[in-house]
Formats: sequence, C-alpha cells, structure tokens
Amino acid sequence: MNSKIILITGAGGYIGSVATYLFLQKGYRVVALDNFLTGYREPLEVLQKKFGKNKLRWFKKDLRDDLTPIFKNEKKISAVVHFAASCSVDESMKNPQLYFSNNVCGTGNLLETMLRFDVKNMIFSSTCAVYGEAKYLPVDENHPTQPTNPYGESKLMAEKMLAWYGRLKGLKFVILRYFNVCGATDDGLVGDAKKPSFLLVQNAVRGALKIHDFCLTCPVVDTPDGTPIRDYVNVIDVGEAHLAAFKYLLEGGKNEVLNLGTGGGDSVLEIIEKVKEITGVSFDVKKTKSRQGEYAKMVAAVKKAKRVLGWEVKRAISDSVRSLVIWYEKHPNGWKKQNFHNASKS
Repeated sequence: MNSKIILITGAGGYIGSVATYLFLQKGYRVVALDNFLTGYREPLEVLQKKFGKNKLRWFKKDLRDDLTPIFKNEKKISAVVHFAASCSVDESMKNPQLYFSNNVCGTGNLLETMLRFDVKNMIFSSTCAVYGEAKYLPVDENHPTQPTNPYGESKLMAEKMLAWYGRLKGLKFVILRYFNVCGATDDGLVGDAKKPSFLLVQNAVRGALKIHDFCLTCPVVDTPDGTPIRDYVNVIDVGEAHLAAFKYLLEGGKNEVLNLGTGGGDSVLEIIEKVKEITGVSFDVKKTKSRQGEYAKMVAAVKKAKRVLGWEVKRAISDSVRSLVIWYEKHPNGWKKQNFHNASKS
C-alpha cells in the first residue's frame, strides 16, 4: 500500500482531475485543492466515492489565500503537482490581470508556503505557449521563450520563479510544457467539462455527437490549409508523465524542463476530418469570431522527455477521439456547474 501523500492543485479541472485519478489508481493518497471557478467538485466526489475519504481529501481553496492550514494539517506531503491556472489564450488577451494574479501570484504563494513547511518537490503544469511563434520545428526545450499572449507570459514567469527557488532554496522540480491536450480516461469516468470548451478535438467530437454546433474559432494563418498546426497529446499520456516525473524526483533527479507532445502535428482542418472518419459522422463546420493570440505552428520535440523520464506517448488521436465519445455519451454536458460556499470537504 502506497502511503505517500500528493498535493494536487487545480484537481477539479480537466487535466488535474484525470491526473488525480491516475495517482489514486497507483495507490497514492491525494490532497486536492481547487477554487472551483473553472473546475468542478463532481469529479472529486466521484473519485472520493470510488477510492474512499482516506485516499482523497479535497478542499475549496484559492492559491492566493492563506494555505497554511492545508500544509499544517497534512504534515507528510511528498510533492505538489501544480495544475491550478487560468488557461485560455483568448481570455488572457482580454483580461491579462487575471492571468498574472492567478498564475503568477498564486504560484508564488504556493511556493512560499511549500518551502516554509519543507515540501521541496514540485511538478509544474506549463505550456508550449511559453515559446511563442515557432522559429523552427519541432520545438525543443532550448527554443527561445517569447510568449505572444499573457497566458504564455504568466506561465513563463512562474517557471522562472521555480528556477530561482531551485537555485536559492533547494526546490526540486520538473516543469512539463504541454502541447495540445485531448481525450478522456479510457473508461469514460473523467473527462473535459469546460463550458464553453476551447479545445478543438473535444469540440469536434461534440459536433459529431450533435451535442453542440461545431464552430471554427481559429484565425487564418500561414500553413498549407490556412489553419493552425498543433501537436495533440492524449490526457492519459500527460497524466502518466506526471507519475514518471514524481518517481524521477524521488529518485534524486535534477531539475528539468520537458516538453509533452507526440512529435507530430495536425492542422485544425485535418483534425476535423479525422474526427469525422473515426466517428463515421459528418457534421457542419461553421465559422465564428477568431480567437486572439494564436500562432501558426507548434509541434513538440519529445526526445528529452523519453531520455529523462522514460516517457513516450502510447495513444494516437484515434484513441483520444474514442475516449471522448465514451465520455460525452455519458456526460453530454460535462460535469454539473455548482455554487460553492463550503470551505472544505474531507
């Protein structure tokens, strides 16, 4: 029986809830935090019912608030897996102050509290948006970091805080820069519930299932078909990278920055065609207002993650689409949105 305690922030969100599921499946005890502004209580309730209150305790908590009670009560936290963040490129262009407050100040408060309680291991959820426009493909970890939106800038600022705390205070960390995450758990228990979702594969599957009209939100860019090219990586593969990163830190691994992607890219229109092919459903594609802050191409170089963590993707875009079909057939409207008044739930 694994007795190690993992603190997961943003555990009610899409990637955070999937990772919480994976850590619980491996026998870890999880303390989950979320302010539930964009995350959901329901996946944590489902997972707590499945694994028990001894294995999963969750709290409604904003990372900008006083975190002392959490760390004081949970005295043996082995690592913090930090997902909590505002994460829409378009929203960050319209409301940059939210991104710097939540993503930078929240992370700073979390780091200060961790170190005060001698919790020295962090796995940080970052993004390929720190790179900005790709100067070469595939993009490796040495690529210049020149964000083109406040979301990417806020994540880069948080990364720099980790680097300084590592240099000055002994923080041990792995920074994982995600490319475009898609899919759900294979059993359909946990998946994406953003309303509205900004994620292409999810929205295309919802279009195929007639849950919601599918609308193109991408600008015209300099690619062969005029739509952005991205590297779409399965959410379970991403979650498994966090498990590998935790094992790596416990074994004394040095601080690292790693890309998580497949090493290949598809355009928006290519993904739409793949979803139609895999589901066997043709659906209308409408055009709506373009999002701000998007760039043309972004594909990951992934050799370093394999070398350092022994991690590589196991799932193709077809697996992601099929898992999303299972998820949305069970949860066509995602998780239920609720109002939150209670400070905690044990």
